[in-house]
Amino acid sequence: MSPRETDPHDAQSHMECSQALYRMMQYVDGELTRADAEQIAAHLQTCGPCLEEHDVDLLVKQLVHRSCQEGPAPAHLRTTIMRSITTYGGDGSYTEVRRSSVRYTQD
Repeated sequence: MSPRETDPHDAQSHMECSQALYRMMQYVDGELTRADAEQIAAHLQTCGPCLEEHDVDLLVKQLVHRSCQEGPAPAHLRTTIMRSITTYGGDGSYTEVRRSSVRYTQD
């Protein structure tokens, strides 16, 4: 590619991709506002790599749904999952739950 040609994943597109990928599961789960969902849908129409990620996420959601139809998970599984959850904030901070303690870190 010559320097004059534009890469479809230049810095601006990359930012769009990173935003789309960051919110992909919210999109797949129908948890975004209409405006945000429309933005991601428009991005998916023009970005093959993000569309592939969307398809994988959708497949994972369908597999989990099919696998979880037998009833609630055992209580020990919920406890194990809750002990290892990490939540990331938009400012680079994260909250990590481990063994009934919470640790908050900001980079």
